[in-house]
Amino acid sequence: WCGEPLRDYETIVTLISRTATAKGLKVTCRLDRRKYPTGRKVTDEEMPRVNLERHKFHGDWNYTIRPTGIQRN
Repeated sequence: WCGEPLRDYETIVTLISRTATAKGLKVTCRLDRRKYPTGRKVTDEEMPRVNLERHKFHGDWNYTIRPTGIQRN
């Protein structure tokens, strides 16, 4: 997608959907237009139950939240 302007959601979804790796992995993409609540705070009691994995580089900014029950790497 080098140099392709990301003008709208349709362009982005189309470009992502055309993505494939050298080994043949194909990507599926669709736009999720559902509305989700914002501003929800995780309480101190909930935080230990969040499956949060901080990345080595800037772990306070870069992290993965995995579903409960999924093992961390």
